[in-house]
Amino acid sequence: MTVMKASQALVQELENWQVSHVYGIPADSLIDGFAAEQERMAYIQVRHEEVGALAAVAETKLTGQIGVAMASVGPGAVHLLYGMCDAKMDHTPMLLIMSTVATDMINTHYIQDFDENELFAGLDTYHRQVSDARTIPTVIREAIQTAYDTQSPSVVLIPDDLANQEIDYQPLVVEQPTATPAGGSVDQVKTTLALIKEAERPVMLVGSGVKAAKAEVVAVSKRLGLPVIASAPAAGLVPTGFENFMGTQGRMGTQPAFEALHMADLVVMVGTVYPFMRYLDQPVKTIQINQRAADLGVQIHADQAVVADAGAYLQQLLAAQAAQLPETAFLKACQQSRQNWLAYLDERATLIDDAPLTAEAVLRQVGTLSESDTIYGLDVGNNTVFSTRMLPFDQQQQLTMSGWFGAMGYGLAAGIAAQLSYPKRRVITVSGDGGFSMVVQDLLTQVQYQLPVINVILENGGYGFIRQEKANSGQTDYGLTFNNANWAGVATNMGALGLRVTDAASLTAAIATIQDHLAAGNTQPIVLDAVITEEPPLETGQMILDPEQYEADAIGAFRQQYNLPADKYPALRTLLAQQDDEI
Repeated sequence: MTVMKASQALVQELENWQVSHVYGIPADSLIDGFAAEQERMAYIQVRHEEVGALAAVAETKLTGQIGVAMASVGPGAVHLLYGMCDAKMDHTPMLLIMSTVATDMINTHYIQDFDENELFAGLDTYHRQVSDARTIPTVIREAIQTAYDTQSPSVVLIPDDLANQEIDYQPLVVEQPTATPAGGSVDQVKTTLALIKEAERPVMLVGSGVKAAKAEVVAVSKRLGLPVIASAPAAGLVPTGFENFMGTQGRMGTQPAFEALHMADLVVMVGTVYPFMRYLDQPVKTIQINQRAADLGVQIHADQAVVADAGAYLQQLLAAQAAQLPETAFLKACQQSRQNWLAYLDERATLIDDAPLTAEAVLRQVGTLSESDTIYGLDVGNNTVFSTRMLPFDQQQQLTMSGWFGAMGYGLAAGIAAQLSYPKRRVITVSGDGGFSMVVQDLLTQVQYQLPVINVILENGGYGFIRQEKANSGQTDYGLTFNNANWAGVATNMGALGLRVTDAASLTAAIATIQDHLAAGNTQPIVLDAVITEEPPLETGQMILDPEQYEADAIGAFRQQYNLPADKYPALRTLLAQQDDEI
């Protein structure tokens, strides 16, 4: 054993678990251990603990290795709640380490002495307040192991007087958690294939659980003739160029995905819980494949429930069904609907001289900066909708977002985590002006650590996602617009490269400047402040197009509102009827 400060032992224990950096603002005496062990561990000094917590959870989502955030007693600890809630709702392992007042001050009503145990109850699975310095490494080990086991955040509270006490520390060998691929039974595979073959309009709905099974998703879709739909967090897990990929479903989705799902008579749910299944227009059979038994049948009745690893089970389906099934009229209609949708996006993304910029046009140009393995950090709002529709995911690109918690400010924080974790990969973040303004101070973190993140701001002067939601329900947008700064100017003042674009010419010039900046090997972060129209994205959360579901007047009003003429963008049911006529 080696005698060292408990705070140093904490750092070495984190290193044993392959943690390479920790986010936060110096946490009282705990920071002394990081100072002493800075050759082993980087302490990333953020400007707001909230950003540190979001960066930590984004790191786990991107790398699979546990992200760690730290804060000092009281207000600092409270600021970690934002990222902790995201980890809780997105089932993401995360470790939060918090300093508390000294042991003899606990429960004495001393300054900043409050019940942190009560504050975090219900948000973590593992929660310990250390009472003996000698147990700090053990508690850290237990917290990390539990976070991995439960896919949730763990919290460790360390009184300020314990961290600098000397202890004997002997590191133990760490077994990194590995998922053991486990498939289903032979009978389950036979049942799945029989249900798919019996269906007239089967689709496959995938979620984040297919992260390691991208190739299998494509192969099963081709072999069994299944249109593929993704949940928003899984948008980057299916190649955008795949002819059977309809896009994402819901408000952050596409027309072909919405219509295919709402016309389906069988939904094969793989690696997703997908809460919006409860809103389907008609009863539908489901096959649910998930590693977690607790997730099966939660949102909709499961006609077949399979507890299995997504990749392993999809491989079993391929092995059992060697011959490719013939393409159905439904699949062909879906493929045509997809082509029509891509034409719609092309029209929206066309740059027009002297015309206001659309979000689609900006992101089409931003997409030219993407490389084969680019990482996208997406914020929350209409910017997420536009990004999942427009950014390329045709190779090894990946995205991270705040899926179910919807934490505004996530984009910039995720950019920090992505660039630190993958310094040789290109990182692009996309935020609305609302989300960016919440965390703009941490652009200084990107500058301080020389992180060449490309931060795109879609500026429309309001909370667009909420405004559209209010408009759809006939409510006012009171309180949902705001004044903006010149974010490019702010970025320049912070030491970043700031570029403001308002039209086609300035956008084209800015993209060229960014390309030159990157080619020169500059490590400054970049802010592209794009002033766009206030037009909301096409509403795909409830598409009023199906003539069997809606009256002609309602369909006509919807098409007029979003400039969606029937001759160019017919309903999927119309396309299916045409396919049936040809057959």
